[in-house]
Amino acid sequence: MAEPTIAQKAPYAVQVEAGKDYFWCRCGLSKKQPFCDGSHKGGAFTPVKYSATQSAKVFLCGCKHTKNQPMCDGSHKAL
Repeated sequence: MAEPTIAQKAPYAVQVEAGKDYFWCRCGLSKKQPFCDGSHKGGAFTPVKYSATQSAKVFLCGCKHTKNQPMCDGSHKAL
């Protein structure tokens, strides 16, 4: 199974807006981290859609190893 590229070993704190959809980069190659820019094309990964239910600051995974995609679950601490 393919391993994602670690974009950073910390979460991305992002302000999201209620009712909007966001596409989290799962491959780690996007230049617009933590969001997808299409860099995954031709690879083993596809982005994960995140639909914001409320306007808030959320912490999206930066290491791409979270078990709770796209949210940070602390997996970066073990890398």
